[in-house]
Amino acid sequence: MRVHIFWDSQSPDGYQMPVKRLIESILNIRTELTENPVRIMGYVTARRQVDAQALLDSIQAYKRRHLMMEPVLLVVPQDLFRNSDSFVFGLARESVGAGVVSTARLGNEYYGRAGSDDDHIDRIAKEGAHEIGHLLGLPHCSDPECVMFRPDTLDELDRKKKVLCPSCREKLDAVTGAL
Repeated sequence: MRVHIFWDSQSPDGYQMPVKRLIESILNIRTELTENPVRIMGYVTARRQVDAQALLDSIQAYKRRHLMMEPVLLVVPQDLFRNSDSFVFGLARESVGAGVVSTARLGNEYYGRAGSDDDHIDRIAKEGAHEIGHLLGLPHCSDPECVMFRPDTLDELDRKKKVLCPSCREKLDAVTGAL
């Protein structure tokens, strides 16, 4: 199994390969990294954010047009929201194999902290692995150190390790055949 990572040209440059490698090591899967061909839809001017559901619709339409069966994760710089949530770090729609991660709130600068490429890369990789995990059938996990834990804050995301807990690893291996 292979997962496509579409990296939007406005997302942080130079992070693509480190993020790809980290995701592969966390999930033990192959990924293919390409420039984003999906049109960014769902911008809501009043919120200055993109509706993550509308963006997943765009990915779904792209996959259908191009007869893509493999999961797709889109990495974008735009801030995302969903329904009543003021923001989301990322979102996945398992039924169509489409996920999205926003880099907007994953950098230290957003919170008035000193910038760190390492922190930004780690957070994008953990959130990307989390959303891909959903695309592969994994639910949220109650272990706050597991990559499948659902963080509501940056501190919760930072507490997560770049690994799956034993239970989530077992579930993923059962699905992927321990590639």
